[in-house]
Amino acid sequence: MRASLIQIAVEEGESVQARRVRAAALVREQAGADLVVLPELWTTGAFAYDAFAAEAEPLHGPTFETMAKAASDAGVWLHAGSVPERDTADGALYNTSLVFSPSGDLAASYRKIHRFGFDKGEAVLMGAGQDLVTVRLPRTTLGLATCYDLRFPELFRGLVDAGAETLVVSAGWPERRRSHWTLLARARAVENQTFVLACGTAGTHAQVPQAGHSIVVDPWGEVLAEAGQGEEVLTVDFDPAKTATTREQFPALKDRVLGLERPRR
Repeated sequence: MRASLIQIAVEEGESVQARRVRAAALVREQAGADLVVLPELWTTGAFAYDAFAAEAEPLHGPTFETMAKAASDAGVWLHAGSVPERDTADGALYNTSLVFSPSGDLAASYRKIHRFGFDKGEAVLMGAGQDLVTVRLPRTTLGLATCYDLRFPELFRGLVDAGAETLVVSAGWPERRRSHWTLLARARAVENQTFVLACGTAGTHAQVPQAGHSIVVDPWGEVLAEAGQGEEVLTVDFDPAKTATTREQFPALKDRVLGLERPRR
């Protein structure tokens, strides 16, 4: 299975529409891949808080339309990263990821559950998602997570319980905490015995330098590929069947106790 992680740069001076067009062109260049992944909030920048409301769009908005067409043109499964979504019912904002099938149909959407910022930024500007989301592809089942979610292992264990075999993390991770990004991606892979495909952004969001270093980790925690800090397309071939064989060879998940209902004696 071939995956291409598009570590797109988000810089001031490029309009959101121009970046949509450029991202769509990069997706089309990945024809032949099975899965293409974009980062978190690449239309605005994950730290460009002032742009969230101004650039928020409905689920089936301009980014949806552009990415659906790109997925169809390239014939790929496309995790189109996330966008600031405005709910058409109540006007609330969400950090929402979109996944398209090779025919351009929406296969899933995921509203980010853990919002970063503590008492400011995304944490107060956007609502929290409620649902764990998995997507069945022909050769593997994806579990979806976004950026700050990476710090919460219980979310990933829930995705595994829901059938996830490959974990996809779309992020806008800051350079100053890049060591955490690599460490946590490998930890989530090892503890859940899954592949982790973690795609970040390059560039600078609202004066916050981005970590880049998108990474693909196998179920043993080995790094299969890692990008640099600048804009880059990271492409890697991997065998999703390795998730099952790893769990058979080292059946640690069968020894879980905490978090499971235990039979009464």
